[in-house]
Amino acid sequence: MRTYRIGLGSSPIGDKVREGDRRTPEGDFYIFTKNDKSAYYLSLGVSYPNAAHAARGLRDGLITKGQYDEIMLALKAKKRPPQNTALGGDIYIHGNGAQSDWTWGCAALENDDIRELFAAVTVGTAVTIEP
Repeated sequence: MRTYRIGLGSSPIGDKVREGDRRTPEGDFYIFTKNDKSAYYLSLGVSYPNAAHAARGLRDGLITKGQYDEIMLALKAKKRPPQNTALGGDIYIHGNGAQSDWTWGCAALENDDIRELFAAVTVGTAVTIEP
C-alpha cells in the first residue's frame, strides 16, 4: 500500500466550522468536479459543506434555513453544494506540494500524487477526511 503525504489547512487541528478559519473539513464527502486547469496543478472538488456541517451551521446561526435547504438539495442530487455561505467553501484536493500545512482549508498533495488520484477517481467518488 502506498503512503501519501498531505498538507492541510494552515490551522490543521479540528474540523472546519466557518469561512476563513483555515481548517480542513472532516467527515464524509464526494468529489463533485475534476479540474485539469487548476491554479494548483490539478484539483478535485470536495462536497463541503456536508449534511453534518450544514446542520451545525443552521443550529449555530451561521446559515439560514433557506441556505440549509439549498445545501441539502445539492447533496441529495450529488451536485456542488453552495460555496458562498458563512460555512465557507471551495474545498479541493489539489497539487502544489504537501511539505507543510499551507492551504486555506484544502488538502494538498505532491503533483505526482494528485496526478495519480485524478486519473483514478470519477465525479461522485466517496471521500472521507478523518482527523
